[in-house]
This record gives sequence, structure tokens and C-alpha cells, in this order.
Amino acid sequence: MTLSVDELVAWLGRWSAGRGPLYLLLAARVRQLIDEGLLPPGATLPPDRRLASALSVGRTTVVAAYDTLRQEGRLVRRQGSGTRVAPAALAPPGPRVTETSNPMFLHLLEASDDVILLSCAAPPSPPRGLAEAYAGLVLPTDDLGYHPAGLPALRAAIARRYEERGVPTDPAQLLVTTGAQQGIALLTRLLVAPGDAVLVEAPSYPGALDLFREAAAVPHPVAVGPDGLDVPAAIAVMERHRPSLAYVIPHLHNPTGTVLPPLLGRRLVAAAEACGVPLVDDEVLSELRFDGSGPPPLSSYGREVIGVGSLSKTVWGGLRIGWVRGPAPLIARLARLKALHDLGSDVPSQLVAARLLGSFGPLLQARVAELRSGHDLLRTELARLLPSWDCPPAAGGQTLWVRLPYGDGVSFAQIALRHGVAVLPGSTMDALGGSTRRLRLHFLLEPALLSEAVRRLAAAWAEYAPGAAAGHAALNALAV
Repeated sequence: MTLSVDELVAWLGRWSAGRGPLYLLLAARVRQLIDEGLLPPGATLPPDRRLASALSVGRTTVVAAYDTLRQEGRLVRRQGSGTRVAPAALAPPGPRVTETSNPMFLHLLEASDDVILLSCAAPPSPPRGLAEAYAGLVLPTDDLGYHPAGLPALRAAIARRYEERGVPTDPAQLLVTTGAQQGIALLTRLLVAPGDAVLVEAPSYPGALDLFREAAAVPHPVAVGPDGLDVPAAIAVMERHRPSLAYVIPHLHNPTGTVLPPLLGRRLVAAAEACGVPLVDDEVLSELRFDGSGPPPLSSYGREVIGVGSLSKTVWGGLRIGWVRGPAPLIARLARLKALHDLGSDVPSQLVAARLLGSFGPLLQARVAELRSGHDLLRTELARLLPSWDCPPAAGGQTLWVRLPYGDGVSFAQIALRHGVAVLPGSTMDALGGSTRRLRLHFLLEPALLSEAVRRLAAAWAEYAPGAAAGHAALNALAV
């Protein structure tokens, strides 16, 4: 196993956010990865210079970290053969389980310390009405509490919400899931086999990309431009490769914020149905448009479209309620698969979700107003402290798709982390290998903390900018 620089940097996560010399912090994180089995015996680590450039540290930092672990017996370093994880007397038995190395998830798994998280876009706190909804909760009687397809009351409430958006829906077309992430995971498990083609956007939501990698699918990325997905290119992929699944975010795309025009949406749906390709419409952000408008879901253009939604962005991430909308036979199969994994989602949360959806308009309006205010503040602060960054306005959603004037997002993210702010590099979201000069920044923090985050980013950029061009050129030279 030979680890690429990008793979190791992703696994390292927030390695530099602690206290002490950088080489000891780096050694501690690599030691942890070895001890947990994520870096197996015999794995080849990147060369000193290449890793130092990616981490935006001096080469001596990496050399000292490697030497520390060599002295402990965890690494073997030989001239001409590189640096490897030391052999173990007994390797872990059986096939290795694929685990996420996505920085968005790793930042959630690690202690926050004093790091401001701009890497995971979700409401920072629950709305006031959520606690009241739980306080008035009345649990059902004579009910086992196992509802693999979802509580009937919640499925009916979600169906009514679709009808309000112009998409007639029967509750039998809905599966309640533990967040949208589980919905995408179940669809992947059901529809995608190892080696199958999967159409994805580039860039796209990294949580979905991780699931497709775990399924050993072959991604066929299609670029996203100013008007969203390149639909003619997507149609060409579907006609040539007949993917087992096509995953798109047509409205308030994550991360670019683009909105696919209705005519292109119709063409995409028609092509998917003609090719027999299951088309998954990620609707999680679609109702967060600042002006309250927006095209209807793709499911309004075709009966076979599979919609995935959630309350995690409109209400709170801790309310783990999502859903899948699709043809009733598919939903029945997904319900059987979900029953195998968890027997059904939490009933009290489903009751609360049904109550919230009963009067969803005011709650959604309040959330959108907060987002619009955060969006304007973040753009104002970036223009004031980082005027060289390209930060076009978004039509809604929770994030800005920022373009650095030079350098690359991965190496800058390392310096930003040392200044106490975690950002998501664009390349981690791009299956085409592009978006290297991009960052995704969310605007969900309270105003003072959001301003402080930009101040820290400005300090990080002041450190990074003088050497960014030279460091990037050196990295390119090493890659030739």
C-alpha cells in the first residue's frame, strides 16, 4: 500500500491544532493512525519534501516526526526505499473496512479545542421552537415503536410538504431515514455493486463521494458550471456507461451554490428515464433560497426521480430526520434494507418532526433570514480583510465557494488550522481532481465568531501568501 500525499493529509486531519512543537504533533497523529490500524504494516508514506509542501511546514518538521517514529519502532526508513510503516507480527485478519478520511467528518470526530469550524455547514444551535416541540411531546400508546419505513404521521406530513411544492406524493412513496446521509447510504447499498459506474458532479457533496468509494463504484464525474451541471455531458455519460446511479444537487448546489435551470432539469430527467438510470436529487438545501423562489424538485418532471431530503439544514443537525422519496416499490425495498440496519429511526424525533412540518413556513423563513444575514456578513468581512479572494454572492444555501488568487486549498487549510480555523479545501469535493484553489466556507456562526474566523483566515493568508507561489511551483516540479 502506497499512500499519496493527499490521502495522508486527509487522514492527518487537525493534527496541528494542539500545543507543542509541530514535529511532535505530527508524530503523535501518525502514531495514532498506525496504532489504530489505519496505516497498516508495510504502508509507504510520502517523501519528506512532498509531505512538507502539502502540510505547509518546513522539511525538517517532517524529517523530525518520521525520525521520532523510527526510533519508536513504528516506521522503517531506508535510503532509496522510502519510509514505511514497520512490519507487525500479526496483521489484522480479514478484509479492511473502508473508513472515511474526509476532513468534513474528521473535524466532527475530533475534539474542537479552540478551532473555529468552517468545515461543516450545519446550524450551530437548535431553533427555539424545537425544545418546545419536545416539551409538549405525547408518546403513542399500544405501539412497539419499530417503524422501519417511518412513523405514518411523519410520512403523511412529508407527503403534504411535497404537495405544497407542487409534487403530489403518497406516503407509501416515502421512507424516513436517520438524516439524508443514511438515505444516500441505503440507496448506494441497494443500487450500486463494486465496479458499477456512478455519475457524480464535480465538485459535489463529499459525504456522497465517500459512500460511492466505500461501495467500490467507478465515479464518472461531470463538471458543474455557472448554470449547474453540464447536462449534455451528463446525458453522454448516461448513454455510454449506463451508470447504476446518478447523484445530482440541482438546486443550491453544494458547494458551488448554482441552480440548474428548469429546462435543463427536464432534459436530465427525460434522459435518465430513457437510459434506465436511477436519478437521485439531493434536495437538502433546495428550500434555502434567499428570495423564497426556486425551481420545483426534479421529481416534478418524472415519476422515477428519487428525492433525498432532510431537516438537518432547515432545523438542526441534531434532529436526525431525513427521507427518501421515490417509486413505492423502491421505497419498500429500501425499508426492508433499513430494517436490517436499525429497525427504524427514533420515534420521539419523528413525532417532533411531524409537528414542525405542520407549521413549517415561519420556521423556514426565520432560518433563511439568519442565513441571508450571515451570508452578507461573511462577504463583507472577506472583502475587508481578504480583498484578493474571489467570493461571488450565493443565491441561498449555507456556503460560499471561494477562489484563492493562487496557491492551493489543501496547503492553505493546513496553515489556517494552525491559526485556529478549519476550512474545507475544494479538492476534497472534486472527483475530477480540480477545484484545487477553492475553499468552501459556511456562514452559519454567530456574527462575532464569524468575524473572528475571517480575522484568523486573514492572518493565515498573510503567512501563506509570501511563499504560496514558490511552494506551489515546487510541488508541481516534484510531481513531474
